[in-house]
Amino acid sequence: MQAQILRLNLAGQPLEWLSWEEAACLYVRDLVTWTLGGVVQTVRGGVNRSGERSRLDLAAIIACGGERMARPRNRPPLTNRALFARDEHTCLYCGSWFPLRELTRDHVHPVSKGGRDAWENVVTACRRCNQHKGNRLLQDIDMELLALPFVPNAAEYLALINSVRIRGDQMEFLRGQFSRPRQVGWLLADGMPKAG
Repeated sequence: MQAQILRLNLAGQPLEWLSWEEAACLYVRDLVTWTLGGVVQTVRGGVNRSGERSRLDLAAIIACGGERMARPRNRPPLTNRALFARDEHTCLYCGSWFPLRELTRDHVHPVSKGGRDAWENVVTACRRCNQHKGNRLLQDIDMELLALPFVPNAAEYLALINSVRIRGDQMEFLRGQFSRPRQVGWLLADGMPKAG
């Protein structure tokens, strides 16, 4: 698995993950304004008339300019993979850790009762707990949440969707933009759950 490159806008706000090919195009078009972190990949090009081979060192984090300053997403898209990473692959009803294939998305306020399919209303649940809860409200059964669902900010979302391939320098940069409660001890760089 190849490391990806973190793209920022000129203000240093995280925008997206890029492949090395996409990043190389930005370098060649002279849109990379500043960089951080180590070199992810070195791309070698052709040989010029003087016999010198061109070389492009691609940094782990690049800030790009353009005619307009790109803005991070206000609301990241909700996917099961990002949701399960947000909740650290832990069922928020029984508190047990599960592999990806054994997890489900549960709507705290069921859709059948007017709940929305949104970050603030969904949690990770194991199949057993999700089936037990069904389409009932928590106050109607003997179950409670171990943590409240939240909407990840742009930096948190980018860490969630790339947690398996993220480099230490990229994680350090993103962690500085996490919400205060999640700056320490949340989402380890290797994508594995915390030992508890």
